[in-house]
Amino acid sequence: MRRDERGQVTAFVVVFAAAMLLFAGLVIDGGLVLAAQRRAANEAEAAARAGAQAVDIDAYRAGGDFALQPEQARQAALGYLAQTGHEGEAAVVGDRVSVVVRFRQPMQILGIGGLGSVAVTGRGEARAERGVTRAEP
Repeated sequence: MRRDERGQVTAFVVVFAAAMLLFAGLVIDGGLVLAAQRRAANEAEAAARAGAQAVDIDAYRAGGDFALQPEQARQAALGYLAQTGHEGEAAVVGDRVSVVVRFRQPMQILGIGGLGSVAVTGRGEARAERGVTRAEP
C-alpha cells in the first residue's frame, strides 16, 4: 500500500520559515531593545548632568554656599530631554538631580506578529560638584 506524501515538504518549509522568522525577530528586535535601554540610560544621565549645572552662583559668591537652584535644575534637565524628543521626570533633592526617561521602542520584525513596541525606561542621577578637588591621573 502506497501513501500519498505530496505536500509534506511544503508544511515543513512553512514551519521552518516561521521558526527562522521568529528567531530573527528575537535577535534583531532584542538587540534594538537592548540598544534603546542603553540610549535611555545615557539620555537620563546626560539630562541629570545638565540639571546639576544649575548652581546658585549668587549664593556661592556671597557666602560660599554651594547649592542648586531646584526649579532651574529641573527645567534644565527637562529641557535636555525635550531636545532628545523623549519624555520623563526630573527631581532635585539637595545637590542631586534624578531623571527618569521613558519611551517606546518599535519592533521591526516582531511587529509583524502583533508586538508593536516595547516600553523602555532609563534612570540617571548627577550631583553638583564644586570643581576639581585633587589631581586625577
